[in-house]
Amino acid sequence: MRRLVGLVAIAAPLLHSATDVLEWHSGFSPVQLWLNYVAFLPMPALMIGLYAAQRPAIGRAGLWGAVLYGFAFIYFAHTTLWALAEGAADYATLWERLGPTYTVHGAVMVAGGLLFGVAAWRARQVPRIASGLFLAGIAANLGLSLLPLPEILQTLGSGVRNAGLIAMGWHLLRPPAPTINRD
Repeated sequence: MRRLVGLVAIAAPLLHSATDVLEWHSGFSPVQLWLNYVAFLPMPALMIGLYAAQRPAIGRAGLWGAVLYGFAFIYFAHTTLWALAEGAADYATLWERLGPTYTVHGAVMVAGGLLFGVAAWRARQVPRIASGLFLAGIAANLGLSLLPLPEILQTLGSGVRNAGLIAMGWHLLRPPAPTINRD
């Protein structure tokens, strides 16, 4: 199971980052949106898997963070389908239509991400660079959402956040360190 979680922790965020590059290049397209949807689908299970891989050290805060973060991505996957069905041209169109509901789910993602990231940082079950990148991306998403900047800049925070998830996945794919029996 650890290996599967590691593979998904690399593949889904990597695919999400690729869709962000496609969006930067030409806005929304059916291909970009379908790839984005595929990237978002495993996020709830991925977060629970990352939590499970760090148990028991990650604690209840890690569980709540994983659940909230994953819950937000259930909604974000829905918004991708909405953009496909409605033919939304870009993120601004999507946000204009979904505004407050989208913002609430963004806040849930940030709250869950902060809970999970801090719990992972404290648990020390994944390299701190991984949990640190994840937290830095969440903080960037929060900060950029509070400033009057183009929404496309959110992809910078998403990229850093995704790098943290990829680093967690890479760590899970490595064989566990041997234990030394001192008897």
